[in-house]
Amino acid sequence: MVDELVDKPAPEKRPSNEINLKHAAQDIRDLFHKGLGAMERGNLDYAIDLFLHCIKMEPRLLDLRKYLRAAQIKKFKASAISKAGPLAHVFSTITGLPLFLAASLKLSSNKTLPALVAADKLLTKDPLNIRFITLFCRAAEAADLRELAIQTLTIARDNHPSNTTIVSWLGNLHMDLGRPKTARTFFQAVVDSRPSDGEAIRALKNAMAMESISVDGWAAAADGAGDYRDLLKDSEQAELLEKEDRVTKTQDDIETLIAETLAKIEQDPDNVNYRRALANLYASNNAFDDAIATLHQVQEMRGGSDPVIDATVTAVHLKQFDHRIEQLVSAGDEASAEAQREEKETFHFTSLEDRTRKYPNDLSLRFEFAVALFKRNMMNESIQQFQLAQRHPRWRSQALYHLGLAFKAKRQFDLASEQLLKASSELTGMDGAKKDILYELGLIEEELDNLTKAGDYYKQIYQTDIGYKDVADKVERIYSADQ
Repeated sequence: MVDELVDKPAPEKRPSNEINLKHAAQDIRDLFHKGLGAMERGNLDYAIDLFLHCIKMEPRLLDLRKYLRAAQIKKFKASAISKAGPLAHVFSTITGLPLFLAASLKLSSNKTLPALVAADKLLTKDPLNIRFITLFCRAAEAADLRELAIQTLTIARDNHPSNTTIVSWLGNLHMDLGRPKTARTFFQAVVDSRPSDGEAIRALKNAMAMESISVDGWAAAADGAGDYRDLLKDSEQAELLEKEDRVTKTQDDIETLIAETLAKIEQDPDNVNYRRALANLYASNNAFDDAIATLHQVQEMRGGSDPVIDATVTAVHLKQFDHRIEQLVSAGDEASAEAQREEKETFHFTSLEDRTRKYPNDLSLRFEFAVALFKRNMMNESIQQFQLAQRHPRWRSQALYHLGLAFKAKRQFDLASEQLLKASSELTGMDGAKKDILYELGLIEEELDNLTKAGDYYKQIYQTDIGYKDVADKVERIYSADQ
């Protein structure tokens, strides 16, 4: 049987060995940016593949994995298997068993980094599977990558809040890294949940004692054994980190982080990630022009042709429009607000058109542009873009579906049915997309007075979702017509 998470004492204190992207090789950073772009466009499979390739090249990467985990979790929660609840993890354990055993063998043979890479692949199958998380974190600890274990366990705790063993493990890791104050909060949570757990109580007391010793460093400084400046620097850094981690940032938080990021850029002006972070902070602070100017600087540093940066510039512009509209609505100026909405729509369309021309091989962008054309009733133009976008595996079925709608709008029903049937054949489950396709096929057959054939399509939906649109009425009318 596969072991569950187990409590274990913290190992001997020693530094953690993670590296961040800014210290990685240029080819790894380039792959990461491609993966980030794919993730922002919703192409999770491609993003995960690129991130895993980066990790295979450098398994010690820390900050990259937060993007990998986000992509893995988003993909898993959108999958059909996740709908099975707790059974989903049973299924993933069974299907992932060969890889799990191979990774476990690597770990037992002290091949810690290869074991870590294999465990990352397991987490792609199911990033919330406790057994997979356990294996990954054991490999991370064995490789002296405890920050990486903390990162993964923190995500696990968010999704398994009642698992006190995860909480205890987090406490031990923070103690190991010399953070008794943080560790104390975790051990306190375990004691609150298990008041009679002697081991948890001892761990809490130990953390409190170590925290007291750390606080006494101020006394050492007062006695001349320490330096107030070093202690003050640590205190300020801790406060800054707290501001960065806070989900809802105050105005003061954002302004402090902007100042700190500007200082980082001054020290490392070639670091594009600092500038991207600065642009994000500016946008959060409604300083949209500053955000856009910063992104243009990043674009120049990236050679002037990064589709992710261009997409981000567009997103900031759209957020600026929304801010203006909100202000106008609050002021009661609905006419000006409506004018801004129209200007926003025009800007978005023009941006899609320009970026599609600039990045002709970006099929996700072509799909987005095709949808915009379709909404404007520019059917011939949208058909051309959907025909190109269908080459993208992620968007193929949706592109075929929209092609069917476009041909239907042109009353070219035979062509419409052909595209819709292709789209239907590529979807196995009766999900929302499949129902939409079958419904449109039924409408086409109704338009052609083929009620029997229309009924066949409607009945497929009716058998699984009687409440879908007006399908119940349609089926009943068809039955009545047959009598």
